[in-house]
Amino acid sequence: MQEKITLHAKWIIKAPLTEVFNMMTDFEKWPKYFPKVAESIHVIKHGENNLEIEANVKSFGQKFPVKMKTQILPGKGFISDNESPKFGTSGHEELLLSENEEGTMINYTYQVVIHKLWLRIVAQPLIGWLSMRYWEKAVIDELRKRLEK
Repeated sequence: MQEKITLHAKWIIKAPLTEVFNMMTDFEKWPKYFPKVAESIHVIKHGENNLEIEANVKSFGQKFPVKMKTQILPGKGFISDNESPKFGTSGHEELLLSENEEGTMINYTYQVVIHKLWLRIVAQPLIGWLSMRYWEKAVIDELRKRLEK
């Protein structure tokens, strides 16, 4: 059985929940909003709140394709099951939003399975700390720049 690594963090964005939600669920604009993590994103199938997405993302200095099956939770965020065979990972991602006295709370969890043994050995000790630091710089700091007044 392959071990899951759970990444988790919470942040406050001093902006209304609707604004944070709209930006975080406008996936095709992620390359514009978050160029450090998204090179291209294409919604290839769109149901009512269910999307199938093909993306080219950036992480750990590499670019790689990711397929995402994403469910938008209206007014609350999204959940997504992601596969990246080239990078050797799969995972379940949850970005949940709630109102907070200071603005909007982002509660982010990503459970990742690293399928490549060599990558698991190298990445496992560092992935949690580095991934969350990188996500904060690449996504959360950009949200703050664009939405906080």
